[in-house]
Amino acid sequence: MKRVWIYQSNRFLKVEEVYKAEQILQAFVEQWTAHGNQLAGSFEIRHRLFIFLIVDEEKAMVTGCSIDKSVHLLKEIEQALGITLFDRLQLAYRAGGRNDIIQLASQEEFRNLLETGALDPEKLIVFNNTLTAAEDIDTKWEVPIQDSWHARVFL
Repeated sequence: MKRVWIYQSNRFLKVEEVYKAEQILQAFVEQWTAHGNQLAGSFEIRHRLFIFLIVDEEKAMVTGCSIDKSVHLLKEIEQALGITLFDRLQLAYRAGGRNDIIQLASQEEFRNLLETGALDPEKLIVFNNTLTAAEDIDTKWEVPIQDSWHARVFL
C-alpha cells in the first residue's frame, strides 16, 4: 500500500516557487530512510497548492522518526517559500464543479458562504486532505461536498 500525506499551502505558489519546492522535495525523497532502510518515497505538487508526499510501504514501512523527518522538511519548505502548510482550518474548493477555479477560505468564511447561499452545495467540490491511502487520490480527494467529511461539519 502507498501511504500519502497531503499538505495544502495557504496560497497558490508561483512557478518559480513550485520549482524550488520540487528541488527540496526531490533531494529529500532520495535520502529518506526509516531505521537505515531507504524509503520508496515520491512527491507531487498539484494545482500549485497541494504537496503530496508518498511512500510505498510494501518496500519499507515508515516510522515515527521518518515521519518527523518529513514534517521537518515541510517546515523547511514553509520557511523557504514564506508559506503555511499546516493550517488545517483553511479549505480549498471549487464553487461551480470540477472545472471551476480553486478558491481558498477559512472554515468560518466557508461556513458563511454556505449559510448565505453564496455557495451551492449541489455544485460544490471540496478537497479531502485527510486521505492516507495514495490509491484513493483519484477517487476520494477532489469530491462533491456530500461525499466528504465536510458534509458532516458544514451541511
